[in-house]
Amino acid sequence: MTEPRTAPHDEPRTAPHPLTRLLQRSTQRVRAFDRRRPLVWDLLLTGFFVVAALVDAAGGWRNTAPNTAVPGWLVFLLSTALSLPLLWRRRRPMAALTVMVAASLVSSWTGAMLQASLIQMIVLFSVAMWLPLKTLGGAGLMMTAPLVVGAFRYPENSWDQQIVPYVWAYALVALLGIAVRSRQDYTEALVERARQLEVERDQQAQLATNAERTRIAREMHDIIGHNLSVITTLADGGSYAAVKSPERAAQALTAIGTTSRKALTELRRLLDVLREETPGEAAALAPQPALTDLDQLIDGVRAAGLPVRSTVRGRPDSLPAGRQLTVYRVVQEALTNTLKHGGPEATAYVEVVYGDDGVRATVTDTGTGAGPIGSLGPSPGDAPGRGLTGMRERTALYDGTLEAGPLRQPAGGWQVRLHLPEERKESPQ
Repeated sequence: MTEPRTAPHDEPRTAPHPLTRLLQRSTQRVRAFDRRRPLVWDLLLTGFFVVAALVDAAGGWRNTAPNTAVPGWLVFLLSTALSLPLLWRRRRPMAALTVMVAASLVSSWTGAMLQASLIQMIVLFSVAMWLPLKTLGGAGLMMTAPLVVGAFRYPENSWDQQIVPYVWAYALVALLGIAVRSRQDYTEALVERARQLEVERDQQAQLATNAERTRIAREMHDIIGHNLSVITTLADGGSYAAVKSPERAAQALTAIGTTSRKALTELRRLLDVLREETPGEAAALAPQPALTDLDQLIDGVRAAGLPVRSTVRGRPDSLPAGRQLTVYRVVQEALTNTLKHGGPEATAYVEVVYGDDGVRATVTDTGTGAGPIGSLGPSPGDAPGRGLTGMRERTALYDGTLEAGPLRQPAGGWQVRLHLPEERKESPQ
């Protein structure tokens, strides 16, 4: 059984009618030419109507004039005054309309009733297009005055027949100008909105890029900075102990290898995230460090030669992964700074407390700033890094607080205190 064919008028249109496309292209070309050569267009338009008015002044005006005895020179002068001001319809439309209305008044008073008076409607359209709307009422009253004068001087028909049709024509021209003006304003508003959206899109993309760069910088600093600090400390301690205790030097080399492989694994994970994935291929992502990995972190720092004691109170049962990563990275950075700057006799104490108000982490050391663990003095390459800035940025993501600074008692110690409040839960509506 065949399906009934859809009526032609029910079929969806996928393209405009050829005649519509032709009109649109023609209109666009005329507007483009008008924008490029406004004076040329005005000269052409004005020249056309000047010629038409002067041709009518050669004798055709007598076919409709109630008074055919008007002097020829006056008819030519009025025809010129009714058409030539079109040249100024853009720059001074009200001035051009005033000149034309004055000529139309003389035409109506003398009885010539020149058809060139209708050219005023072009200027009226320009007034509706470019001047404030309150000016449009005054322009309409000005153009109505010659109609009243002509009806008073030569009352051939009733007043409504001599005035009302022209008033309706003026009103339609004014409404057309307002409609075109509204359409142009709407189009310009859409174009401006599209431009603003493009600017906002570019700004959002730039902000997202900057945020991503900051996040990558934090991760790179935490991963590479910590592990390289451990490796550097182990290497310094191993070279120092190689002469007196080769066994400890071998242990240091083993620890360096373990730490290097761990750093390489984390770096590969980060690079896999940054890599552009191809269709059908997904990056093999290792899980981000969590607080359950804190013991492994502390063991690695102890292997590097920094004595660390740790205390954990409570359980991170409901702590989100992002907050766990923040606590982990802050503890990691604090221990890294102790390794780099604490000196050979430094010790550290890590305390993590889970409570009703969130999670708190405190890292306290007894460093003296003498240099890395296992070295004989400050490292010549040490320079202020962005570790503290990274810790503050991570803390700010979860509306937490971070305090870092030297201890008053005993002198020379350093403490980092972190507090992440409990995650807010939205109440059901």
